[in-house]
Amino acid sequence: MKNLIVIALALALISCSKTQLPHTEVAQIVIESFYQKNNSVLKKNTTVESYEAFLSIQGLMTAGESGASNFTLIQEMVVDDIAWVKFTTSYEEKPETFKLVKVDGLWQVTEKELREEAPF
Repeated sequence: MKNLIVIALALALISCSKTQLPHTEVAQIVIESFYQKNNSVLKKNTTVESYEAFLSIQGLMTAGESGASNFTLIQEMVVDDIAWVKFTTSYEEKPETFKLVKVDGLWQVTEKELREEAPF
């Protein structure tokens, strides 16, 4: 319970600022806000398309999930205004990969293009 309060406070502080966060931190914020159903934070850190995609599966994916994410970075790559982040969490057995783009100078998780694959 104490961990959830700390995470909620951290997310609230982050969401109130317009500070440019590292792409890896944005990926962690998105995965945690998704599973905690903090949709205002999720919306601020995703593109419109990704936000809608996350909302469409949120009820199915988050059932019974709670607690710390144990976000662990596996690999990352940045080329200009596109970043890729591969990570593991306690929510999923297999590693996940996010594509991020800079929008108005801030990183946001976005959808991959059709047939686009991560560079790793």
